[in-house]
Amino acid sequence: MEDLLLIALMLAIAKTAGYLFERAKQPTVLGQILAGILIGLYFKSDEVIHAFSNMGVLLLLFLAGLESDINEFKRVGKPSMLIATIGVIVSFIMGFLIALPFFSIRNALLMGAIMTPTSVSITVRVLMELRKLRAREGVAILAAAVIDDVLGILVLTIVISILKEGNVNLLSILEIIVEVVGFLFLLLKFGVPLMDKIFHQVSRIKLPESTPAFALVIAISFAILAERMNIASILGAYMTGLVIGQTYYGKQVMDKLSTLGYTLFIPIFFVEVGMSIDISYVYHAGLFAVLYTMTAIASKILGCGLGAYLGGFNLQESIKVGVGMIPRMGVELAMLAIAIKSGVANDDILTIAVFMVFVTTIITPPLLKWVYTKLE
Repeated sequence: MEDLLLIALMLAIAKTAGYLFERAKQPTVLGQILAGILIGLYFKSDEVIHAFSNMGVLLLLFLAGLESDINEFKRVGKPSMLIATIGVIVSFIMGFLIALPFFSIRNALLMGAIMTPTSVSITVRVLMELRKLRAREGVAILAAAVIDDVLGILVLTIVISILKEGNVNLLSILEIIVEVVGFLFLLLKFGVPLMDKIFHQVSRIKLPESTPAFALVIAISFAILAERMNIASILGAYMTGLVIGQTYYGKQVMDKLSTLGYTLFIPIFFVEVGMSIDISYVYHAGLFAVLYTMTAIASKILGCGLGAYLGGFNLQESIKVGVGMIPRMGVELAMLAIAIKSGVANDDILTIAVFMVFVTTIITPPLLKWVYTKLE
């Protein structure tokens, strides 16, 4: 009963903090993490909260897959592909290099991988306010964000799998890449028609919510399968969502499970992230935390800006694209949580990552508005 009371308290504070951040035009995720930091001063997480949090991680990545459109790859064209690809490569390399003097090679690889994904929801809000969402650079950012998500998750999956393997050598890296690519190929090649047939049969069962319930079972099963194949479970959950999202039943599953996820499990996950943060470590790692965050900002401006420039944008438009791709948010924290549960990361890395998420998310709106004012 005490666990349930704590979960109720976590939800109440998380929702209140999320609402206040939303009123301040900031993502609710930041409010939920801050709520977790405050709760963590008085309470510690336990097995029940871990179970809720684990389900939150899985649902967050599954829903991210459902929201992605694999057909976007066919439509985005050269500029958005270059923006996403070069942005991911530059972010990974710069993140790795800045971490190397402070951490082991293993942790530096992880710090580089954490830097790769982008979350443009805050950018979209700013572009809408500026009425630039349908401008050339706005459309490019939206399209590149889809590819960026997939590439970022792939990079983190490969890095986590390598670190779990223990031996960082060329052969093991190639084996893991082959396993990941093979897993992706099989799911994308055979998954959509197979899922359509399965869900058609499931929908004929006269039980309430049978389709979303079965989708959740499949997501959990593929996450476990990926883990058994020594591939990070994040890829199993994300790719299952990506495949189901292409079926006739994707929207129905999305509507039902997003309500479940964002009402209960996902807020609990972000609160637990906050509870895991050691604020004192930010002071001890102050120099690196600042350097890492500055590198995260610079890497997207340089990488995505270069991709935009090579894709045919002028210098001013390229800078706007680079700044628009700065924010990081929920998905990378979910993937880092998986890394911690797998034993390849620790709470110190999580603390630095959360610091980076807060700064990049808060700094982007004023910086993007300033860039548009100066470069118009």
